Amino acid sequence: MTKKPAAAPVAHAAPDKETEPQRFERILARAEFKPLKAVFDHLGADTATKVAALITTNTYQMFLGKLGYRVTVVKQIHEQDCYSRLGPAGGIRAVVPLHDTATYSTLVTLVNYDSTVTTTQKSVDYYDDQLAEFKTQLMNRSGNAA
Repeated sequence: MTKKPAAAPVAHAAPDKETEPQRFERILARAEFKPLKAVFDHLGADTATKVAALITTNTYQMFLGKLGYRVTVVKQIHEQDCYSRLGPAGGIRAVVPLHDTATYSTLVTLVNYDSTVTTTQKSVDYYDDQLAEFKTQLMNRSGNAA
């Protein structure tokens, strides 16, 4: 009689408890939050700081304020002009464009070296909605679905 080999342990049978920063990053990595993640990636704050800021705010501008950024709202931003000002000399750390195919427009956010974020009111409104949905998924169990 031959012995059967022992069954291999089932991967992920008992998943480790997910930390708050891990949950934040997992939910932020979803396709629907790609524009928000693009901005977050240029803010220079660690995930724990972003989680703390998100929990205590209700708007995009308040969130950025908690991270130490002042928001400057301008009428319009010409994306192509901004690339020539990238770098410390020009004052712009990152140009984050969002190409909205539904409205055929580009919403541009500039993350500056002087701890300001320059953007338009349309961008603020868009990211307010993104942040609200992200916070909803992060704070309740709807964020558990893969």
